[in-house]
Amino acid sequence: MQLTRAADYAIRVMIHLAGMPQGARASRADLAEVAECPEQFLSKVLQSLTRSGLVISHRGNTGGFELPRVHRTASLLQVVEAIEGPIRLNICLESERGCQRQDHCASFPIWAEAQQAMVNVLKSANIGDLAAKMSPPCENGALADSPKWN
Repeated sequence: MQLTRAADYAIRVMIHLAGMPQGARASRADLAEVAECPEQFLSKVLQSLTRSGLVISHRGNTGGFELPRVHRTASLLQVVEAIEGPIRLNICLESERGCQRQDHCASFPIWAEAQQAMVNVLKSANIGDLAAKMSPPCENGALADSPKWN
């Protein structure tokens, strides 16, 4: 499984917002610069993050995007699933009976174990903790000495 660009951009945005002071807002343009993605594409990402409740969108002159206090400790799993929906390593893991061969498939337990390991890693990664490792934001919401994302 490989994350889409949208999920990658969402993670960048969420980490950036978590590094800003509580109640601070960042514009879509600033977030696009931080995420290093086209502003129009980021609009779709921000819509998904807002719909999921992870981000609050404010309109008007003092508008922008804000991370509510309750989501400053969101897991990477929450962010990824806000963009991608439930993530699965293999189609056989999509439901209790996602594959007719589950009962006698030698590889099913391996897929299930790998799935659980991935979920556990993403659940344990907290955007607030990741933000603490980044450079502090400037007053306008942009990062001082913005790191280049891989």
